[in-house]
Amino acid sequence: MNIAAADSRLTSALLDLGHHIGGMHAAGAVAGRHGHVFNPATGTVRARVAYASAGETAAAIAAAKAAAPAWAATPPLKRARVMFRFKELIEQHHDELARLITLEHGKVLSDAHGEVTRGLEVVEFACGIPQLLKGEFSENVGAGIDSWSLRQPLGVCAGITPFNFPAMVPLWMFPVAIACGNSFVLKPSEKDPSCPLRLAELLAEAGLPAGVFNVVNGDREAVDTLLTHPDVAAVTFVGSTPIAEYIHRTAAQHGKRVQALGGAKNHMVVMPDADTDLAANALLGAAYGSAGERCMAISVAVTVGGIADPLIASLQDKLATLRVGSGLEPGVEMGPLVTREHRDKVRGYIDLGVAEGARLVVDGREHALSNAGRGFFLGPSLFDGVGRDMRIYREEIFGPVLAIVRAGSLAEALELVNAHEFGNGTSIFTNDGRAAREFASGVAAGMVGINIPIPVPMAFHSFGGWKRSLFGDTHVHGPEGVRFYTRLKTVTARWPTSGAGTAEFVMPTMK
Repeated sequence: MNIAAADSRLTSALLDLGHHIGGMHAAGAVAGRHGHVFNPATGTVRARVAYASAGETAAAIAAAKAAAPAWAATPPLKRARVMFRFKELIEQHHDELARLITLEHGKVLSDAHGEVTRGLEVVEFACGIPQLLKGEFSENVGAGIDSWSLRQPLGVCAGITPFNFPAMVPLWMFPVAIACGNSFVLKPSEKDPSCPLRLAELLAEAGLPAGVFNVVNGDREAVDTLLTHPDVAAVTFVGSTPIAEYIHRTAAQHGKRVQALGGAKNHMVVMPDADTDLAANALLGAAYGSAGERCMAISVAVTVGGIADPLIASLQDKLATLRVGSGLEPGVEMGPLVTREHRDKVRGYIDLGVAEGARLVVDGREHALSNAGRGFFLGPSLFDGVGRDMRIYREEIFGPVLAIVRAGSLAEALELVNAHEFGNGTSIFTNDGRAAREFASGVAAGMVGINIPIPVPMAFHSFGGWKRSLFGDTHVHGPEGVRFYTRLKTVTARWPTSGAGTAEFVMPTMK
């Protein structure tokens, strides 16, 4: 089924979304389990998505296993050419993919375009796989003996991805895995599955053999099947920390490689010498862009010295004119949250912050759209006077809520960041190179920005956090992704004269 064609034909009727298994659309079991996909801007049901059973998930794994040997034997150059065609198709369908994201996630269309672009960059990186898979060679490690290394694919790999980036996060995973010669089973979020299904169609159009890439929609039954099935060699996950811990533990217990990226509470330190307006604009986009539903969103601003009051005043002025509405409307800067349940959860955190004694400077609950009864909207909220013992400081809210924490010095600010259980991303705004260098060197986080609020690495670097933001040993995409999706093999060889040599009973040494 062509997702885009179905979407254009059916404006009032529900779309029925199934799976992509063995190169074909799979509708899912008749009268089987399913969920609803909403348009968050209207609050209406847009589609019905099938939830894969354990048997249907196993069928996708079987299709991937059957396709893996021939794909692994395909020369890397030919695999790269499929990636080049896939890249071209994403560029041609950029607008369509972005619209699917906005319709089901709610983020504004310009942000959805940015998401597709950041995913496309990983496809571009994967196009260079012949170079990336080159091993090392040592001549004459011993008399007439050479050694060289190879990187070979694992087999069937799986990805489990969140709702907040239905294009970018899957594209962090499967292009690298597939280019390395693996087959792949993707379990995207059931909240916004249309874009991943459309990517599967584009991959098939690019010439990827049937079965190399499969998509199963569903819930825990599909996830647990992927984590425990003996034919799955590796699992990559992005989501909340409690689920990341479960994914890491369960998959590792079943002998799989695992990289599981968890939650975040990203701090932005604002030094007294920082440009107030620059810092406020950075916070505005980083805290409220995508309605705060980003693992790299800034949710805590640590103000050092006397900059807190002018920074808060600037933020208040800017928030008063922040345009909230449907992501498809021109000029809108913040859309709705993804579901009614998530909107209500974030609203509950605002209630909690007030009860904990923080000062609510801007109340998103009072925004006109928050109480309009149409769509899953919540206005931007800003807290001051937040203490480190408050739950709104400790826990990931994943919504348009920014907390101001005041610190007396850079050392105190650095201690705050390092004491938090999460260590995903962080940033500092300052004109002092010494302070920036001290912060970048000493902070316990995987990604650091200096006068950049959201320091998401480019595709030729790797993405990942520290502490309870990452379970596993490697970050995703980039060089770390190539290492994760391949096994290292070292070959040592010689070609002796026939009949030469005698038995040796000691540990071999190179002479």
